[in-house]
Amino acid sequence: MKAVVMAGGEGTRLRPMTSSMPKPLLPVANRPIMEHVLRLLKRHGLNETVVTVQFLASLVKNYFGDGEELGMELTYANEEKPLGTAGSVKNAEDALKDDTFLVISGDALTDFDLTDLIRFHKEKGGLVTVCLTRVPNPLEFGITIVDEEGKVERFLEKPTWGQVFSDTINTGIYVMEPEIFDYVEADVSVDWSGDVFPQLMKEGRPIYGYVAEGYWEDVGTHESYVKAQADVLEGKVQVDMDGFEISPGVWIAEGAEVSPDAVLRGPLYVGDYAKVEAGAEIREHTVVGSNVVVKSGAFLHKAVVHDNVYVGPHSNLRGCVIGKNTDIMRSARIEDGAVIGDECLVGEESIVQGNVRVYPFKTIEAGAFVNTSVIWESRGQAHLFGARGVTGILNVEITPELVVRLAGAYATTLKKGATVTTARDHSRGARALKRAVISALQASAINVRDLENVPLPVARQQTARGSAGGIVLRTSPGVPDSVDIMFLDERGADLSLQQQRKLDRVYARQEYRRAFPGEIGDLQFPGSVFDAYTGSMLRRVDITGVADSGLKVVVDASNGSAGLVLPSLLGRLGVDALTVNPGLDESRPTETRESRRAGLVRLGEIVASSRAAFGVRFDPVGERISLVDERGRIIEDDRALLVLLDLVAAEKRSGKVALPVTTTRVAEQVAAYHGTQVEWTTTSPDDLTRVGRAESTIFGGDGRGGFIVPEFSSVFDGSAAFVQLIGLVARTQLTLSQIDARIPRAHVLKRDVPTPWAVKGLVMRRVVEAAGDRQVDTTDGVRVVEADGRWALVLPDPAEAVTHLWAEGPDDASAQALLDEWAAVVDAGEH
Repeated sequence: MKAVVMAGGEGTRLRPMTSSMPKPLLPVANRPIMEHVLRLLKRHGLNETVVTVQFLASLVKNYFGDGEELGMELTYANEEKPLGTAGSVKNAEDALKDDTFLVISGDALTDFDLTDLIRFHKEKGGLVTVCLTRVPNPLEFGITIVDEEGKVERFLEKPTWGQVFSDTINTGIYVMEPEIFDYVEADVSVDWSGDVFPQLMKEGRPIYGYVAEGYWEDVGTHESYVKAQADVLEGKVQVDMDGFEISPGVWIAEGAEVSPDAVLRGPLYVGDYAKVEAGAEIREHTVVGSNVVVKSGAFLHKAVVHDNVYVGPHSNLRGCVIGKNTDIMRSARIEDGAVIGDECLVGEESIVQGNVRVYPFKTIEAGAFVNTSVIWESRGQAHLFGARGVTGILNVEITPELVVRLAGAYATTLKKGATVTTARDHSRGARALKRAVISALQASAINVRDLENVPLPVARQQTARGSAGGIVLRTSPGVPDSVDIMFLDERGADLSLQQQRKLDRVYARQEYRRAFPGEIGDLQFPGSVFDAYTGSMLRRVDITGVADSGLKVVVDASNGSAGLVLPSLLGRLGVDALTVNPGLDESRPTETRESRRAGLVRLGEIVASSRAAFGVRFDPVGERISLVDERGRIIEDDRALLVLLDLVAAEKRSGKVALPVTTTRVAEQVAAYHGTQVEWTTTSPDDLTRVGRAESTIFGGDGRGGFIVPEFSSVFDGSAAFVQLIGLVARTQLTLSQIDARIPRAHVLKRDVPTPWAVKGLVMRRVVEAAGDRQVDTTDGVRVVEADGRWALVLPDPAEAVTHLWAEGPDDASAQALLDEWAAVVDAGEH
């Protein structure tokens, strides 16, 4: 039986290690990862192997040759262009078409029992057997679910946390019958998980899943690369080690010269012909490559040092990776997470900070302090995007330098000469950082339309008028010292997850496009944006009956940018309005929950004493509103959603309503009563926006003061919701308290359970298992519906180590009992 080793990947996330070396040749414990894979194949009798190569193919061929040194027969299948996981195996069809064969990645470290995997495949008699394993964080892999027979029921490639329903993932190791080639087109890019397996499942062909015991690590990131070294040294994975274990965990290879006065604290590895002088200290999880010189006084801890490196006296290396043929001079310091490429020079007493990337053939001057990556590769963050774009503490996490790099990365995703709209709130921090954004965009050949300080919905609408995208900076809601950088698409909506990932990749690689001198972008300050915004809104949103209604309303602008639109809006609307807190207050760019509550109480007092129809309070950026009824009572945000839904549905009598799955099912009753239907979405605003764009959608909301008025816009817009509400109240001539009173009470309770990242996948698998035969909805997270209609939703947070739980029942007690039940399941999944 033959095997196929996939060795064509570029390993872009591992740059600069893979800038001049293909990923399968990266050393783990001083041997290329692919050599560990080939030795595993040989141990299981798979001596004839085809290696698929593409990126830096000649280096792979030169290193392994025909396999004679390993006692194997190696042949190579060369790809002219990337063909995907299935396409590259198809490229080797001639060598594989006669018998069952095994496919394995050349850049994953494992000691799985391949013999047992092959036995399982032959016993089941399937077309394909997928080797599976369980991992703590399944986000970067393809999730797979199998039934009791071992048959695969479902695949999901690279899910979000809201889609995680298991921690069992596809390792990319397969046993296949040659008949599989009938499903793979030649010379085009085809993937197993994305293209071939779904087709097989559609046709009812047998795909089996074998859950392997043992070690498996996809060496795809710096962290996993360093972890793989430590795991080998700790004996967690069974691989062949060159050299002698002179004391527990201390491996010294042939020809290495280690002074008896050097301090060695294992587990560690010193490669062949390396030299470690007296006074040097090598600590646990360090791998020293072949021909490395470690001078007296040097300190290495959790460092991975490739071949032919000079480590100067009194230098300090912690948790870093050093590429081959690099010189680290006296007293240089390289911090945790830094990567130095091949053939670099790091000067005396220089400091390379954590997570910095230095590309091959670079020189770090003596005494330099390097806190950003050298030339075009920089530190990639695990979670660049949160729920509100890119968020962090001003001048600590979000600095002008970071903003310039982010804006440069965003510009690189757009065409030269495109236009981007920029805007900000009224804070000084956002104003300062926006200037950095504008210069970075112009320097990347992007024209800029700067709106300055406008409400967020205005920025979105203006972006949608011919811009390729937008960038808005604002103070994080409720956190005065924090800033959100929001990236918008050409429709003015938040970037989709796919677009976020693209921006993430460009930012992580920092391969920015720069304009030639004649291409520097233009900067414009468009006028009359508020008039254009309000004019367009009043043309599209139905305000029939408002002028004759005699309605009086109280509007609280909360000293934010919403107040900039109100004069133009209220003047044209022809309604008797009292505006409070209209002026901008730079010292208060956001408000805490307590101050917002106090503002609503004051608003209620004014509404009651002035006998107004209702009161509305805007958030500081004009995106969300809170309501007070004619008696001055606060209508909580989740009730306000039902009140507006009732008004809209009663008037429209047909169409769809976009609501996140966390919304009370009372909304379904309200919608159905008026002949409309609910389309449930994920909790992501871009998903609500997507449904909001559909022609049949009449309303959308998130239950937290965000409303979509589809006839005007598909994004949250406080002003549009306010105008729509005035029109609806004027025409129905019902008070808000009357409408609220006719809607059933909802009993939805929420709880957050701290959940370490490492167990999130396990927790979600336990939730699915605990659901048993009950109805399960995986629109976002896992929603379990009881026979009596009660439901609970378990949703992992995408950016924090938390799992969110919601439960709804006919009363608070039953909802609380359900919440307690599922919180216990989540807690049990952690331990």
